[in-house]
Amino acid sequence: MKSIAARKKARRFTLQALYQMQLTGDSASVVEQQFLCDHDMKRVDTTYFHELLQGIAAQEDTLLETIKPTLDRDLKEIDPVEKAILLIGGFELMERIDVPYKVVINEAVELAKLFGASESFKYVNSILDQLAKQYRQVDQRLPDPPDQV
Repeated sequence: MKSIAARKKARRFTLQALYQMQLTGDSASVVEQQFLCDHDMKRVDTTYFHELLQGIAAQEDTLLETIKPTLDRDLKEIDPVEKAILLIGGFELMERIDVPYKVVINEAVELAKLFGASESFKYVNSILDQLAKQYRQVDQRLPDPPDQV
């Protein structure tokens, strides 16, 4: 398994790639090849980058439908950076159960602080927190054991 830093870089490049796809309309495959050629990917978990980018592209409509009910505004009004971060976080919450939900939310918040508008990290945190409650057993206690007979 690659390092935590390599995963962080994979998420960062995925955010940038998703943003580029929104602006250019290029496919995930085209953008992925550009990133692999144009960026220093030696310390990036390129397998994870590929899985995130291709997985999000393949499931984008489903992910957006899942995210929509948690939004306080129309999807068209969501900043492209925030949208990309929510797609990454939503995908990880639903498809990458090997990544703890707290890590997913923390990584998304860090991306929002780095690339988003000044208060966007709070918005991203609240949306992903709602999704985590829906798709992960967040802080759910185990039921009491049945009485012994």
